Amino acid sequence: MKLLKLSALSQIADNPADMIIDVRSPSEFAQDHIPGAVNLPVLSDDERALVGMIYTRESSFKARKIGAALVAQNAAAHLKGPLADMTGGWQPLVYCWRGGQRSGAFATILDQVGWRVQLLDGGYRSYRRLVVGALYDTPLPHRITLIEGGTGTAKTRLLHHLAAVGEQVVDLEGLANHRGSLFGSQLGGQPAQKMFDTRLAQAFGKLDPNRMTWIEAESSKVGARMVPSAVWQAMCAAPRIEITAPTAARARFLSTAYRDLTENIGRLHSQIDRLRPFHAASTIAAWQELANEGDWVALAEALISAHYDPRYAKSIARSDKAVRTIALEDLEDATLLRTAQDLAQTVR
Repeated sequence: MKLLKLSALSQIADNPADMIIDVRSPSEFAQDHIPGAVNLPVLSDDERALVGMIYTRESSFKARKIGAALVAQNAAAHLKGPLADMTGGWQPLVYCWRGGQRSGAFATILDQVGWRVQLLDGGYRSYRRLVVGALYDTPLPHRITLIEGGTGTAKTRLLHHLAAVGEQVVDLEGLANHRGSLFGSQLGGQPAQKMFDTRLAQAFGKLDPNRMTWIEAESSKVGARMVPSAVWQAMCAAPRIEITAPTAARARFLSTAYRDLTENIGRLHSQIDRLRPFHAASTIAAWQELANEGDWVALAEALISAHYDPRYAKSIARSDKAVRTIALEDLEDATLLRTAQDLAQTVR
């Protein structure tokens, strides 16, 4: 059995393993895991809690004995199930929380079968230390330009067009599964903070630091997820390009971009209610009535004018970075594509 010592995140992508196996419990795996890993838990959440309780309340020996029996039982189920068709040349990489008993026991069983097993030294913690080092402890080496603009100026869509024409892009909202505004929650909810960090580290790890990387301007949080400090510092220091468009064009864009809300009137009403601390009851009532009438464009225009633009103006006033402004007459995909092509040309 070979022990893998991680010194760089790139070792994960470059590793020849046929499968990365995370043997931690499902809840641990859901919080965060190495990209591409498959969860084959040797202890379920309930089993892990039981072994821990026995360890603290009775004895470490009894806990280890019961834990070993459960690990053997679950390992047998994996061998008969998802691993049943693996051939003799199959090579797995196995890890748990800190490279201890859970991964060691499972890796030993796989090794005895005859597979060429790698065991991750230090487990998930060794991987997490590298993520923290890349996103929190050291300056980000990438060249960054921010795409900025008021709500509804199709910044995320423009990022996608930049990616389509070959530019390097990091989509913070996509990685955080949130559109960055009060109305920005999406189906499936947001990943845990550690998972968001992992997605970011993986995204930046694929990019060339010597080329420009485009990112949408955000606050220090995307929904409930914090932008890691090294990324945030790089964003604060980055030049910005501001996109502007007529309010009517922005409202039309929002009425389609937020279709998930317009198709769920109850959820839309709940989101509008969250604005009560900022606006008069009569204003909220008028917005709710526009929602009842299905007048999405008028609702979007009202929200832009009364809520979003005043807040955006304050945030711009606090910034001291030079901004190049691109004024668009509409936010159709053809216009956004031409804009992306022009931006790409300026940095090549």
